[in-house]
Amino acid sequence: MTAWPLRWARRNLFATPLDGALSLLVIPTGLWLIYALAVWACRDAQWSVLGDSMRVMMVGVYPADALWRAWTAAVILAALAGATVGLVVKDDPFALLGGAALGILVCASLLAGRDLADAGWAAVACLAAAAGWLAMAKLPATRRALPLAWLLGFALAGGIFAGPGFDAWGGLLLSIILTIAVSALTLPLGILLALGRQSRIASLRICCTAYIEVFRAVPLILVVYWVWIVVPLLLPDLSVSGVVRGVVGYTVFFCAYVAEYVRSGLQAVPRGQVEAARSLGMGTWTLNTQVVLPQAIKVVIPALVGNMLDIFNAATLVFIIGLTDFLRAGQMILADPRFGNLTYEVYAFLFLVYFAIGSLITFTARSLEGSLATGR
Repeated sequence: MTAWPLRWARRNLFATPLDGALSLLVIPTGLWLIYALAVWACRDAQWSVLGDSMRVMMVGVYPADALWRAWTAAVILAALAGATVGLVVKDDPFALLGGAALGILVCASLLAGRDLADAGWAAVACLAAAAGWLAMAKLPATRRALPLAWLLGFALAGGIFAGPGFDAWGGLLLSIILTIAVSALTLPLGILLALGRQSRIASLRICCTAYIEVFRAVPLILVVYWVWIVVPLLLPDLSVSGVVRGVVGYTVFFCAYVAEYVRSGLQAVPRGQVEAARSLGMGTWTLNTQVVLPQAIKVVIPALVGNMLDIFNAATLVFIIGLTDFLRAGQMILADPRFGNLTYEVYAFLFLVYFAIGSLITFTARSLEGSLATGR
C-alpha cells in the first residue's frame, strides 16, 4: 500500500533533478499559503460583514419594499440554471456536492446577518435549482421544453424584477441578468454576421467584415460609453434606461467576437459535405440550418463559453454608466465606515462567487461538449 504513493511521487514529482527541486520549492510554499489562509479565515476574519451587507451585494440599491420581486426572479433563474446543468450533468456527485455547498454558503451568510426572510428565499432558490436539475436529469421528456422554458422564464423574471424600474437593478442579480441577455442576443447576431461575412453578395460581405473588424479593434468601455451618449442624441424624446443601454453596448461589442468564433466553426465543416448537400438540391437556408451550423456550433462551444465568461467578468464596466454591479456593490460596502477595514473579507467573498459561477459555467460546457462528442 505504501509503495504506490512513492512510485507516483517519483514518477510525477521527482522524475528529474529539476522536477524534484521545483517540487521541494512549490509544495511547501503552497502548503504554507493554505495554512495561512485557513488560519486567517477561521480565526482573524470577520465574516459578519457578509450577513450585514449580503442584500446590497445581491441586488444593490433595490427598494426594500420590493425585494420579493428580486427574490422571485432569483428563484426562477435558479430553476432554469439547475435545469440547464441537469441537461448535461446527470449523475455527477461532485457537481451535486458543489451546488449544495454553494447554497449552504449563501444561506449561512444570510443567517449570520440574522436575516431570516432572505435566508428563507435563498433556501427556496436552492430547492428550485435542485428541482430543475432533477426534472432534466430524471425526466427526459421535459428536455425538449427547456428552450421555451428559458424564453418564458427569463421574460417573466425580467418583468417581475423590473417593477421599480430598470435603473433600480443592481448587485449580483444585475450581473447575471446582463450576462444571460447579452449571451442570448449575441449568438444569433454573431451567426448572421458570420454567414454575412462568407456571403457571395459583395456589399453584404464588406459590411459584415467592416463591422466585425471595427468592433474587435476598440475597447469595450469605449463602446458602452459611446452607446450611453449616442442613444439620447439619436432618440431625444425616448427615455431609455441605463440597463437597456448597457445591454445594447455589450451586445454590439460581443457579437463581433461571436461572429469570428462561428466563422472559424464554419470553416471547419468539410467542404465536401456542403457540395454534397447542394448536389441534393438543398437551398441555402436548409443547408445552413441542417448541415453547416449544427457542426460549426459544436466545434466552437468552448469559445462561446469563454465569450460568456468574458461577458460576466466584463459586467463590472457598467459602473461607468451609473449602474451598481456585483463588484461595485462590494465597493459601496467598503465605503461604509463600519466596514472600511474589512477589505480582505469582502474581496475574498467576491472572488469566491466569481470563481464559483465561472467554474459552474465551464464545467457545464465541458460536460455538454463531452455529450456531443459521444453522441449522447
